[in-house]
Amino acid sequence: MKLSNNSNAVKVVGMCGSLRKGSYSRKALRIALQGAKAVGADTQLIDLREYNLNFCDGNKDESTYNSDVFKLRNEVKEAQGIILSTPEYHASFSGVLKNALDLMGFKEFEGKMLGLIGVSGGSMGAIDALNSLRTVGRALHAWVIPEQATIPAAYQAFDDSDNLIDPNLNQRVTEVGRQVARFSYLHFSEEAQEFINLWEEAPENPGGTDR
Repeated sequence: MKLSNNSNAVKVVGMCGSLRKGSYSRKALRIALQGAKAVGADTQLIDLREYNLNFCDGNKDESTYNSDVFKLRNEVKEAQGIILSTPEYHASFSGVLKNALDLMGFKEFEGKMLGLIGVSGGSMGAIDALNSLRTVGRALHAWVIPEQATIPAAYQAFDDSDNLIDPNLNQRVTEVGRQVARFSYLHFSEEAQEFINLWEEAPENPGGTDR
């Protein structure tokens, strides 16, 4: 099912938390974004290799920050849905993704739909990394969707065309993108806002007196 004609207002960005050439996180993210695009969303892949980001030092003075910091913030802020894709390093998500998230905050994430994808070299998958990201998403007041995808033994999960070999796993990764797009539309569309306004304005008990 595709989104309505107003779907061009729904933008989904995917942020890759890997700097490695040939990154499996990036390959998986592209598949998820294809899922979002297939149901009618505008998509953008944010490849952190292409951004010269400062290390977050906690200072309020941002006059020394590179322009890429503000570029990243604006791109995420403009989106209604966000997908994070990361390798699992030492039972957590990548440092480059952590720094990117630390450079942002509520203005970029609050109220947004957030989907999660993780890859690992081991057979256990990236559950620890995704659990950590789920906590970060809640801290940023994002709506972390229940669906998530983890790809174990990622070095043997993709074919030569960067497609996932396992059709069930491919479906799961694709569904992350689809759900982020669909829930973003439901949350931000004019129709949804109109429904919410009508619901909030409705009488407390339109059916009659209490029994």
